[in-house]
Amino acid sequence: MFVFGNGESRHGLDINKIKGIKIGCNAIFRDFKIDHLSCCDRRMVQEAVQSKINLSTPIYTRTDWLRYFRHDTNINVFPDLPYTERTIRPDEPFQWGSGPYAVLLGACLNDDDNHLIGFDCWGAGDGKRFINNMYKGTKNYQVDNYRAVGPSYWIHQIGKVIECFPNQQFIFYNNEDWEMPDMWKHKNSCKKTLDKLHEI
Repeated sequence: MFVFGNGESRHGLDINKIKGIKIGCNAIFRDFKIDHLSCCDRRMVQEAVQSKINLSTPIYTRTDWLRYFRHDTNINVFPDLPYTERTIRPDEPFQWGSGPYAVLLGACLNDDDNHLIGFDCWGAGDGKRFINNMYKGTKNYQVDNYRAVGPSYWIHQIGKVIECFPNQQFIFYNNEDWEMPDMWKHKNSCKKTLDKLHEI
């Protein structure tokens, strides 16, 4: 199972050459064929539907948006969160983003290793101050010099997925100098450099 975020670390990676089940987020469908698409933003769901993305590709989104896509048979609801004790705001399902939901979806559809690419968390550019996204400056995305959003929610949410699926492995691929968040460091998770992808 391969799960792709849209962090800029995956720049230049030809996802079509990777063999396996592929889950992607938002605008990834513009460039690559994937098997499952995670879209929290209603505008991204609309774009995916209007682009006539392969009708056999399931698109997952929030329950709140289903009424807008009643006639689209490939629209699905995200899986329920795998834990019930929710004491802080990042635990509210509506606060989850497309990336964390894609990781959860991978864990729910899989019982083996999860290979995660493009989950950078940190901002880009000088001082990591700016938005880090492959599609920044394009339709439905912020401009290139938009200030990076703090990653604390994403870190917490993906950390909860790793914690709730202890029998699965979560392998993050990124650049050598990328710092893996402490909350992602469990016995069932690890970091590898992007060049290790060819060994799978």
